[in-house]
Amino acid sequence: MSEEHGNLIKSPKQLIVMVFASFFVPLIIIAFLMSYVGNGKKPAENADAAAESANQLIKPVALLDFKDASGPRVFKSGEEIYKQACASCHASGAAGAPKYGDVGGWGARLGRGYDSLMSAVVKGKGAMPARAGTSPSDVSDYELGRAVVYLAASAGGKFAEPKAPAPEAPKQAEPKK
Repeated sequence: MSEEHGNLIKSPKQLIVMVFASFFVPLIIIAFLMSYVGNGKKPAENADAAAESANQLIKPVALLDFKDASGPRVFKSGEEIYKQACASCHASGAAGAPKYGDVGGWGARLGRGYDSLMSAVVKGKGAMPARAGTSPSDVSDYELGRAVVYLAASAGGKFAEPKAPAPEAPKQAEPKK
């Protein structure tokens, strides 16, 4: 029988070389990759600029909106909802959305009235998802209505601000039986 598939390591010296190579070669490759990636970063001229740069990088992650479920609900303004949910399409006119402040684009829509616009927002229309892509637990119908009034006012619409919902009474725990 032939020894076609014999051992690759035939002496203790080869074993030492292979152990050394299998440990240090990946470390050397990692060191080269770190220096390659590090060369692309330009150090800031001063500490304030470096801190501002870091703040800008983490800002999308750092702006978490924690809510106290037991506290009273604080409603956002129409402008805040517009910036949060609507501006991604209505600022640029993406997917045929009428642009913010574009009287021509909003003219026919404003003629149909507030209820028609609100229905389109809640149910979705064309490329716009239902509730403008928001969740009912995050953005109420009242807040969406405020955003509709804000967008309509940018194009000359004169809709009345929707009526604020009555505050909910705090829920009490049921007694144990």
